[in-house]
Amino acid sequence: MTLKRKLTVLAAAATLAPLGLFVLPAGTASAHGYISSPPSRQAQCAQGVVSCGDIKYEPQSVEGPKGLRSCNGGVGRFAELNDDGKPWRATSVGRTVTFTWTFTARHATANYEYYVGNTRVATFSGNNQQPPPTLSHTVNLGNVSGRQKLLAVWNIADTTNAFYACVDLQVGGESPAPAAAPAPRSADVVDGTWSAGTSYPAGAEVTYDGRTFRSVRDHTALPGWEPAGTPALWQSR
Repeated sequence: MTLKRKLTVLAAAATLAPLGLFVLPAGTASAHGYISSPPSRQAQCAQGVVSCGDIKYEPQSVEGPKGLRSCNGGVGRFAELNDDGKPWRATSVGRTVTFTWTFTARHATANYEYYVGNTRVATFSGNNQQPPPTLSHTVNLGNVSGRQKLLAVWNIADTTNAFYACVDLQVGGESPAPAAAPAPRSADVVDGTWSAGTSYPAGAEVTYDGRTFRSVRDHTALPGWEPAGTPALWQSR
């Protein structure tokens, strides 16, 4: 290779090297995922709700070895996530809660685990597949109430690492179940003998003068509104 040719190659390499660094920004390899709703501790840091240090810049990066039970995943510079004395906001919930993950790098997933204290309250398989950009799980917390700290773990399928997120909750119990709707009336139900002053719903059936009548609409029977003489209220069967 001639000297001129060598100089041309070196100049091209020097030009491309900075460009290569530019298109591979620092931190890309450490961007992964976290619980965004209800807001996890790292989400609160990123939102400026609580002062937390470095994690506010990368809430998705709480990654550590599998099997830990810490909010910071064993990462020293994120140790503030373990500090229960910080003013974390607890989301008011019932005993059934939907948690939403936000992923910035979607790794093949072994499973997701949810813990309250030392109790695993739920697990969901990842089927060794990449998740979508967001993913939600509905979790029953069990028989707990009051202030609780839930730990969510995203176990990666093809590495020895997992991602960790702690969520502060104020568990108030389930809302009362709505009252059951009344059972539909059977066409064969007879509600007794017609009587003035009684309220009859539409569809109610009565006997009057040896015959059966069905109420056309809701109404309260008044004297003179006997079924045989009020076709707007009663129909003979």
